[in-house]
Amino acid sequence: MADTTIPRTSAKGARLALIVGGVLAALFGIAILVWPTKAAVAVTALIAVYAVLAGIVYLGLAFVSKTMGVGGRIGHALLGVLYVVAGILAFTELQASAAFLAVFITLMVGILWIVEGFVSLFSLGDSGSKALTAVFAIISVLAGVTLVSSPIWGVVFLWWFLGISLVILGVLNAGRAIFDRTP
Repeated sequence: MADTTIPRTSAKGARLALIVGGVLAALFGIAILVWPTKAAVAVTALIAVYAVLAGIVYLGLAFVSKTMGVGGRIGHALLGVLYVVAGILAFTELQASAAFLAVFITLMVGILWIVEGFVSLFSLGDSGSKALTAVFAIISVLAGVTLVSSPIWGVVFLWWFLGISLVILGVLNAGRAIFDRTP
């Protein structure tokens, strides 16, 4: 029988990772609650940096790859240009880009909730718990319609919910790692 216990150093490393991750999540949650606009702009800036870097990688692949065909090179080059342009455009108007991104994500979440609710309703006959599935479906559709019909309020609600969740879950995760002494 194999020994399945986690070595003590691995457990300490995992515990430290949970503490650091929990503290960072809580700090980011606090930043969202205290400076919601600045936090949204910072997230948008990170996404813009990612877009520029990903674009450079795609452009590099298009010109350096020895195994890629012409179609692959053209596709990678176009994708690279699109990523770089999107990243640069986001940087030129970070505040407007953050607002657009927030509304876009809110609308997508609303649409997904509506679809999820209808999928649940359509699968009601196969459900083991018809009542819970029906309640879930109705709440999902209503929540989705609410987000789609009022995306600005939805943005505010989702952003605050994210901030509060990050603070609570971050503190709980760090606390769990600090006080749970099992190896």
